Amino acid sequence: MPIVVESLNEPSYQDQQDLQKIFHDAPRWLIAPFNDELQLIETSLRDGSLIAGRFNDRLLGAARLHRKQDIWQLSQLCVRKITRRRGVAERLISEAQKMAALAGATLHLLAPAGHLEAQALAAKLKLPLELL
Repeated sequence: MPIVVESLNEPSYQDQQDLQKIFHDAPRWLIAPFNDELQLIETSLRDGSLIAGRFNDRLLGAARLHRKQDIWQLSQLCVRKITRRRGVAERLISEAQKMAALAGATLHLLAPAGHLEAQALAAKLKLPLELL
């Protein structure tokens, strides 16, 4: 069964729990500018920017997707620690790229300067990187 990527608008109680687990595993620099993972989740749900990867009815990874006219920015991409290195992040990015292309936009990865993980991921996937 493939990982299904979706925009989260009205998450279930289980989705909320999964999101907390996903972002609880995130390094603190990834949560910025938010104070904690709860503020990140609440703000992202409120502004409609949260996308997530689902497998067997559970969320494994999530990110914020900022939709602008010509450029969409993907930020705060995180996968649950126990699920990392299984293609979840790549699937989230691939689907976000398709969504952006359908809207006539290009996808950029948005990340803080100095974080090699983000730079490596952007280079591997040939994705433009915008530094904060």
